[in-house]
Amino acid sequence: MGIFAGWKCRLAVVAWCASAALASVSAHAEDQLAKVKKAGELVVGTEMQFAPFDFLENGQQAGFNKDLFAEVGKELGVKVRFIDLPWPSVLPGLEAGKFDMVGGPLTVTKARMERYTYTLPVADATDALLKRANDTSIKQSSDIVGKTVGAGKGSAQLDQLKAYIATLPKQPEVREYVDNNQAYADLAAGRIAAVANSMTNIAYVAKQRPETFAVVTPPFGAKVYFAYCLRKDADSKPLADAFNAALVKMHNDGRLAALQKKWFGVAMDAPTTMPTPNY
Repeated sequence: MGIFAGWKCRLAVVAWCASAALASVSAHAEDQLAKVKKAGELVVGTEMQFAPFDFLENGQQAGFNKDLFAEVGKELGVKVRFIDLPWPSVLPGLEAGKFDMVGGPLTVTKARMERYTYTLPVADATDALLKRANDTSIKQSSDIVGKTVGAGKGSAQLDQLKAYIATLPKQPEVREYVDNNQAYADLAAGRIAAVANSMTNIAYVAKQRPETFAVVTPPFGAKVYFAYCLRKDADSKPLADAFNAALVKMHNDGRLAALQKKWFGVAMDAPTTMPTPNY
């Protein structure tokens, strides 16, 4: 009986180990894409104060992101749910695992590529200035010397602005805004002289209110792109790959260009391979 009992014990241990190993493999195999498909939902963190990508219209989400993610959701076979947060809370929320990816979108930079996994670009993000339409004192970007300029707190556009004004003979004052709409309101009221943001964003704002705003050309920033981002880990890579496959399909069948024309007014260069960031 003792020998048989010993074998039974050993077999039980072996069976338990095998079961634990299978459970471990199963858990490891359930990457972010698998979790999204299992839940039937892709959860996206964003800030709905960044027209034309994400904004509220009559209390409802509108913009490029809503339309694009709806198409990607169809390709992945899942629904898409957005979480609206102040921009400074979005990236910390991603890192804390509160959602699957960020739909800001974000400017692609070298520093951010080291910290996050980016999707392929979806639009041009080159920085430019928005001024009041009746302000004749700003004819080119360098005319902000001695003035006060606004930009989004924690944004890559703020970083580009700071890098640019460091080249000027006299640096303007920079005000940082959590809400882009507040920056535009201060600009319209004359409390600041210009707002730095992506050409895509400010061109849309100027198009909506041509009597109030105008874009200062040419842009002052280096050529950069907008893309979405995920956590930089092995579990997020399959989701990023699936998202990129959907983007390439939309690029090839014209859906991406159609959405760009709808929301930006023009179709933009959207590389199907990730370009090397300029900074």
